[in-house]
Amino acid sequence: MMKKTPRPASPNLALAAELAAGPDPTAAPSLTVAMHGVTGRMGTNQHFLRSILPIMKQGGVLLPSGQHLQVEPILVGRDEAKVRRLAEEVAVEETGSPVDWTTSLEDLLDDRTVDIVFDSAATPLRPSIVRLAAEHGKAVYCEKPVATTAADAYALAADCEAAGIKTGVVQDKLWLPGIQKLRKLRDDGFFGRILSVRGEFGYWVFSGHDPDRPPQRPSWNYRREDGGGMIMDMYCHWQYLIEDLFGEIASVMTHASIDIPERIDEQGRPYACTADDAAYAMFQLQNGIVCQFNSSWTTRVRRDDLLTIQVDGTKGSAVAGLRDCWTQSATETPRPTWNPDLPQPLCFLDAWQPVADEDAYDNAYKIQWELFLKHVAGEGEFPWSIRAAAAGVALAEAGERSWKERRWVPLDGLRR
Repeated sequence: MMKKTPRPASPNLALAAELAAGPDPTAAPSLTVAMHGVTGRMGTNQHFLRSILPIMKQGGVLLPSGQHLQVEPILVGRDEAKVRRLAEEVAVEETGSPVDWTTSLEDLLDDRTVDIVFDSAATPLRPSIVRLAAEHGKAVYCEKPVATTAADAYALAADCEAAGIKTGVVQDKLWLPGIQKLRKLRDDGFFGRILSVRGEFGYWVFSGHDPDRPPQRPSWNYRREDGGGMIMDMYCHWQYLIEDLFGEIASVMTHASIDIPERIDEQGRPYACTADDAAYAMFQLQNGIVCQFNSSWTTRVRRDDLLTIQVDGTKGSAVAGLRDCWTQSATETPRPTWNPDLPQPLCFLDAWQPVADEDAYDNAYKIQWELFLKHVAGEGEFPWSIRAAAAGVALAEAGERSWKERRWVPLDGLRR
């Protein structure tokens, strides 16, 4: 079933003509985006509610020409009731107007007015969906991981490149306010020579056995056969984040575990967990920096945020969370004395200074959506392609091999 309003054919040609004509305050170039898997947690919250609808509400994406590029979403999902509600109720609440929706991705792939296919469905389905979109000449933007093996990820990248389409993969953490502040400190030389990095990520995800405390994440996250697992999920993030901030990863050492062996699914049924829910890693960088990252869905938070990254350097240190960042310079570093027989006289948190907000930080997912939309419209490069994201799958694969073989695993043979 589809609810779809008529559109003129060949919008790409119309868009190109409008952009070539130069600034025109009355012009409204647009891109139509088929949003597949939008009824899932990430698709609904991060991509539709916090990215696409706000872009529509602000009047589109501002282009260098002065024009505003409009985005026209078509929501795609198997659950008609859920997708209809998002399109006809939630969209109206947020923007005053409904958006189009369908339960048939196949119909949209054949639709010449669709410019971009976005996918945030389960990982095992992603390669087939991306290939179909590429075969139909659609640009592709998708969640990560792009595949479950490095070979499949790089093969997918090659197929998209052969089709001549533009691709992008979500790498949202690059635009978190805390990470932006950390990057600026690095660029300003605050750290001196960076010595080490330590990341702490995660929180307690309830198993569902207590009906008053339902799980916060979908059940497929804990089934390896469905593409779940902490390593596969988070190492794709750690790859782009570490390499953007600190340098290329040379090798990895990982230990992981399945701490909660049974959880309750969306239908209230118990199921066996076959995917790791905690992973502890050391990443050795080409430049000698060591990064330690603990990732766990079975930890209780006693730190500043759900993700904290501490960077220690010869001239200073910093700790970044999702939004905030704190620094301690060499001159502000306290000089503690080890004496377990007495209460600690120092409050170590007092020696850290908050980094001021210099900018108004937008939603990280929305920022990357705007960059990709501009890229498809011919305005600006977009390095976060499927090929770039395949390096994250390679790191995850190396991490899983390290866990199973109990050794350091180099990435040289997995990158392409």
